[in-house]
Amino acid sequence: MSNTLVFIHGAWVTPLCWEKMIGFFQGKGYACVAPAWPHRDKPIEELRREPPAELAGLGVTEIVAHYERIIKEFPEPPILIGHSFGGLFVQILLDRGLGAAGIAIDSAPPRGVLPLQWSTIKANAGVLSRWRGWKGIVYQSFKQFQYAFVHTLPEAEQRAAYDTHVVPETGRIFFQAALALLDPHRAVQVNFEKADRAPLLLIAGTEDRIVPAALNRANYRKYQRTSARTDFKEFAGRVHWIIAQDGWEEVADYIARWLDQLTGEKGNL
Repeated sequence: MSNTLVFIHGAWVTPLCWEKMIGFFQGKGYACVAPAWPHRDKPIEELRREPPAELAGLGVTEIVAHYERIIKEFPEPPILIGHSFGGLFVQILLDRGLGAAGIAIDSAPPRGVLPLQWSTIKANAGVLSRWRGWKGIVYQSFKQFQYAFVHTLPEAEQRAAYDTHVVPETGRIFFQAALALLDPHRAVQVNFEKADRAPLLLIAGTEDRIVPAALNRANYRKYQRTSARTDFKEFAGRVHWIIAQDGWEEVADYIARWLDQLTGEKGNL
């Protein structure tokens, strides 16, 4: 089993969102890296004050290619851990034969898993209703973040998370995910039946609004026709901010034990 973890963040945030998880896994002896999305490797204050113009039009294809280049530089395939859109990217990267194993937490759905839940639609409405949003840079208000990411947390914690982490975003990725069935380039497609894919763990939170647990379960069911190992775990009381809200240690510990189990069963992946 690889000793390197590559953390892939989701939309609206930066690698800073992994700070707690990285400390946990470093304590377990893992080497941890958390590369930013393209044009995101700047201080948060700078990203907020002057978002890079290159964000406009940045899509899933370019972001995944960015991580593919990074992963291929490692001497052996690393373990991939992604949250939200990062979870979708993990699924796509595993589908391409990259990574020793993958963990997709509250993953945005691949093509074929329809994001029709009302809370998902409401959480993304601000972006999807924006004129020419697929070509522009979009912004998330505190109220929108509060609804989509942290609605069960005390308001002081909600505000602290927003002030610490949230940055402007490319609008294109939201349209690619929402309109995946109409995308001729199939940017968010994976082969659910791929037999030689590395092991995958899908994680959901029962209180998640932007990627509800039902959507994660539908994602998991799509993999039932493959012989490649695919596991699912649902955590009660967790919102979309599952990687950093109180109790994140339980999630991290479950991932660590899942990886230990893989090592025990198969040795080097």
